[in-house]
Amino acid sequence: MDTLVICIDRDNDLGEKAKVITPVIGRGANIAAAVSLATVDPEDSDTNTIFGGIRILDELRSLGVDADIVSFAGDRNVGTISDKKIAEQLDGFLAKQDVKSAIFVSDGAEDESLLPLVQSRVKVDSVQRIIVMQSERLESTYYMIKNFLRDPKFLQTFFVPIGLAFIIFAVALIYNRWDLAVIGALFIVGSYMILRAYALSDKFVLAYSEWKKSFSAHQLSFVTTFAATLILLIGTVIGSMSVWNVANISHVNYYGFIPLASLFVKQSVLWYAIAFFIYILGKVFDRIRAGQDYQDFIIQMLFVLAGTLLLWSCGSYILSITIPESGYVFFVEFFIISIVLAVIVSLVGIFLSVTKKTVPSEEEKKIYKDTQKLEIKPKHHEKIISINTEEEDDEKEKSSDSVKVNINIREE
Repeated sequence: MDTLVICIDRDNDLGEKAKVITPVIGRGANIAAAVSLATVDPEDSDTNTIFGGIRILDELRSLGVDADIVSFAGDRNVGTISDKKIAEQLDGFLAKQDVKSAIFVSDGAEDESLLPLVQSRVKVDSVQRIIVMQSERLESTYYMIKNFLRDPKFLQTFFVPIGLAFIIFAVALIYNRWDLAVIGALFIVGSYMILRAYALSDKFVLAYSEWKKSFSAHQLSFVTTFAATLILLIGTVIGSMSVWNVANISHVNYYGFIPLASLFVKQSVLWYAIAFFIYILGKVFDRIRAGQDYQDFIIQMLFVLAGTLLLWSCGSYILSITIPESGYVFFVEFFIISIVLAVIVSLVGIFLSVTKKTVPSEEEKKIYKDTQKLEIKPKHHEKIISINTEEEDDEKEKSSDSVKVNINIREE
């Protein structure tokens, strides 16, 4: 195939609205998909993207170019999840088709953000943006606001944090706590902004999907992940209660925020480390059960152990020098010893990571064995040929150039 026309539906309107399974391959299938989407939602711009791609396909074919069209769709959670699905669909299609170049068709900047993803897999000759021409009345502010309020992506992005802030504000006002109302509203809005900025919500969704897969596959990691989450919650509650109790002691506020933060770290970091170890142990068991390599998880456990040791000792030492009346005692010698132990544990992890690269994996060993088998079989056939040939030496010299031997190697 000389040219592939690629249409991108990043938010999966084809699947969510028209119930079309992607990728959609071929001119007829794309026309049917576009008609289905237009029937459900005539205002969706992805319909025009597909029809624009079909027009480009017809132009290419009229010029004698061997071309075809395919439409890929992501997920309603636009971001890491949708891009990963599109990448998987594109890789699967390119693995079956020999595509020399592509034309990227989109309806705006959101879909065009996937252009580097496509370019990393196939050569892109052109980028075409399909813009829908609308009447002046449709471009009015009222129409734009009305359509924004009907868009689920817009509602989830802007209204969810505002709604949660209002709920917390209302609950706090019931108890006449204006201070808690302001603090709670600001906390919710700030947390949501951080989640959106670092795409943490997509990571949570991916983690939840992996957790469901482990349940379906009857893996131990399903139980250990759930247990680790509960231990993580317990550690957070214990750290928060410790800070709350110490903060009510007189003269503690004089020392500022750092002692309280150190107290929270000291009380919770061990629980967090235990939660991580339990989670990793489930992963290690599943890897052993599947016959896969698990050394990466062991290395991660060693580095987390070193970090936990440093954080716990640092928090203990800060508490011992800032809040001596609280009863926390931790000498500087203990802090130095913990640093040395953390360095030793880290060096062990580094040593394991280096040796892992030099030792061949089970898959590499299997490939090597299969290669050895393929090398032995032709030699065996050569011996059979030499035994079955009973001609004289002079006749061999005359006919050796004209004899063709077909050897069929049957894999075990």
